[in-house]
Amino acid sequence: MFCKPQSAFTICLALLLSPSLLTVMAHGGNAIIPAGKEEFMPVVSRSLALKNQAHVLYERLDLENSGLGLDAFSYALSGYLNLLEKGKLQNPNTLTICDFSQSSKKKRLYIIDLKEMKILWNTYVAHGRKSGGEFAQSFSNAPKSHKSSLGFYITEQTYYGSHGLSLRINGLEKGINDMARARNIVIHGSDYVGDDFLESNPFTGRSFGCPAIPDEETTAIINTIKEGSCLFIYHPTKQYLTVSKILKS
Repeated sequence: MFCKPQSAFTICLALLLSPSLLTVMAHGGNAIIPAGKEEFMPVVSRSLALKNQAHVLYERLDLENSGLGLDAFSYALSGYLNLLEKGKLQNPNTLTICDFSQSSKKKRLYIIDLKEMKILWNTYVAHGRKSGGEFAQSFSNAPKSHKSSLGFYITEQTYYGSHGLSLRINGLEKGINDMARARNIVIHGSDYVGDDFLESNPFTGRSFGCPAIPDEETTAIINTIKEGSCLFIYHPTKQYLTVSKILKS
């Protein structure tokens, strides 16, 4: 079932934080909030509460040691919570972050189980061939651009295509990634992504814009995140961060 918008913040707290971590910072102090007792929350701004939720979760998940920056995670969490609040997520337990600020030689795809508080996968992911070489630097929403598109997506249904099992994704941001379906941007497996490819190549292979993942992990990953979970493709470009309505809403 979709989350009800009117109870989204309560749901967010219950989903994201175990009782021992239901903590927000207020006036330099800590306030412990029993699970399900949101009425005891101190009066703090939403942005401050979310900032501190992100920091607590970031440390609890040990994301720094996995290579994911705090900024990337904070943006991802902020957008995720906005989508949850609006009732957009049918599969709210997982959050997938594709961090294109990192080299494609790095494992820069993070799939996080927010209910169980653990990283399910940290693996490789490709960017579009026209987005850059080792590093993704240019992004586009245009058909046939062969570039990646930044921003927030919701995963949809699976299908079998030329790359085997694949997962459709719906871009939610007008002018930024909303042409994803028309461009046939999907999550699929590929033999140009992974350790074997990197043994004989200077960096990960590139796609036509799809966030392609290692063949051997495709089935498990797709079956976990399909049908209504949040995907965030990140890069610290101001052109995106300053115009994204999901990050501002």
